[in-house]
Amino acid sequence: MRTGIATVSISGTLEEKIVAIAAAGFDGIEIFEQDFIADTRSPREVGRRIRDAGLELLLFQPFRDFEGLPGDLRRRAFDRAERKFDLMQELGTDLVLVCSSVHPEAQGGIDRSAEDFAELGVRAAKRGLRVGYEALAWGRHVNDHRDAWEIVRRADHPNVGLILDSFHTLARGTDPDTIRRIPGDRIFFVQLADAPRIEMDLLYWSRHFRAMPGEGDLDVQGFMRAVMATGYAGPISLEIFNDQFRGGKTKQLARDGHRSLVDLMDAVRRAEPGLTVDLPPMPAPTPPQDTAYVEFATRGAEAEALAATLSGLGFVQTGRHVGKDLTLWQQGGIRLVLNHERSGHAEAIFTTHGTSVCDLGLSVASAADTLDRARALGAEVFAQPRGPAEMEIPGIRGLGGSVLHFLDEGSGLDGVWAREFGAGSEPVPGVGLRRVDHIAQTMSYDEMLSWSLFYTSLFAMKKAPMVDVIDPDGLVRSQAVAAPGGEFRITLNGAETHRTLAGAFLAESFGAIVQHLAFATDDILATAEALAARGFEPLPVSANYYDDLAARFDLPQTEIARLRALNLFYDADGRGGEFLQLYSRPFAHGLFFEIVERRGGYDGYGAANAPVRIAAQKRLGRPKGMPST
Repeated sequence: MRTGIATVSISGTLEEKIVAIAAAGFDGIEIFEQDFIADTRSPREVGRRIRDAGLELLLFQPFRDFEGLPGDLRRRAFDRAERKFDLMQELGTDLVLVCSSVHPEAQGGIDRSAEDFAELGVRAAKRGLRVGYEALAWGRHVNDHRDAWEIVRRADHPNVGLILDSFHTLARGTDPDTIRRIPGDRIFFVQLADAPRIEMDLLYWSRHFRAMPGEGDLDVQGFMRAVMATGYAGPISLEIFNDQFRGGKTKQLARDGHRSLVDLMDAVRRAEPGLTVDLPPMPAPTPPQDTAYVEFATRGAEAEALAATLSGLGFVQTGRHVGKDLTLWQQGGIRLVLNHERSGHAEAIFTTHGTSVCDLGLSVASAADTLDRARALGAEVFAQPRGPAEMEIPGIRGLGGSVLHFLDEGSGLDGVWAREFGAGSEPVPGVGLRRVDHIAQTMSYDEMLSWSLFYTSLFAMKKAPMVDVIDPDGLVRSQAVAAPGGEFRITLNGAETHRTLAGAFLAESFGAIVQHLAFATDDILATAEALAARGFEPLPVSANYYDDLAARFDLPQTEIARLRALNLFYDADGRGGEFLQLYSRPFAHGLFFEIVERRGGYDGYGAANAPVRIAAQKRLGRPKGMPST
């Protein structure tokens, strides 16, 4: 499988793009005209630089407003094409993309356009070049790949073929299975883009909101299944226009792009096994089975405060590592590790962020298979020196400096607790906390697509719709990614300003990964009462919240009074599901804990309560404008 990406898809100068695209593992590059024009090197030098980077120059684009022009406009269009052919030969590429015309004087008619392309094919053939025709979703006369194919078919020239773009087909709601009727050898190139489903002008949607496959809502997999069914064996390339990407991290965007293509084509061959997909074998994605452990990097007074908080929540220290300065805390099936080491990954995390989560351990069906899939998707394997008593646990670097480790039963990795910490396997009762319900990760908004793609490509996980969380000082966008049965859940919270609670956490912790952990209990009322008896101080909730609760839900006054007395939040989904929440007070730059109870299949996260919770947390923080030290 030859993979490519258009230079317009990522940020940076042309040189920065070439370096990032090569490092990400792409085979080739589509050079966008504006990127070339802005560069100071000659066409021959640019082409040589691309090849020296180990890349093939797959396509030059775009050539606009060619077909269907009358009189002198037609003559000038062919003159423009000849100049582009000169440039292509200097660059060293043989294929140009001609997009359907939007010229106000362009005339319709399949035969008229076919005549133009037949002549263009003759001219291209004299130079050993090829012409690909693409239907823009907003083309003046041609906006459907079926019409574009008919023009190519009637042009009947071997140097004229069809270029397909998933956005142009799917954005208009065209059935991608109509592609299956096109001969694969007449398709010269395939471009891919996903997008969130938004009702807006097609051109504006395309120019500002495209995304990598898997980051949006379009059926890109169905599109590619149809393409591969034709026998197409050419390059598969990305063409992304996205406002966030224009200011994003060049190398990360390129890695995301390659990951999205590998994941997509793996899904295509699994969905339709009869298709020929030239992709090395890789394990299928499986869902995480549970959160095996959460590890904190901490030290000194902050470590003492964290230990006191955990003790107040009913956790018990059950073990100490045989060779390192790590302690194990347990309750129910929850394992938390406090890493006090002064070297290695935890040291680097603590030095940068202070007390924060440095490692997540996930229980999976096969640790080896999960690692192999991660490698195939371009993840970086994580390793650091092990002591004589330590087990080798497969791990990778996640995003934002995080680390993920994989444990399973089949290889005995789940025995790490007895071997390295001397801990038993029996659950610790505590106050009724059973397992990690979800992990809330905070990031800049422009990183959210990257993080969601990371999880949904590596694991069999689904994205929930994005929701807006109102902060008194701005907006935070939140999206949950979860295993099908909810065994493992991540909420991704994207901050656009440091004035919000999430943004302040990022700023004050210098980009720490996890802002809060949520623990599940089967009886939150009993848990809250047990915590109160231990002297636990919950996040105080305003009386106005409970007055509003009485108006919104048909709850008995006695129940509302009990919720009020225990500072519990409540939500219901209208389908019989209920959700109750209790929060700790924030500490360590805004880190906090949550306790939840899900009833009746409730699958959300209490989004309606978030503004009240955020306001309460901000009341406990320092006044606006005050320094952090």
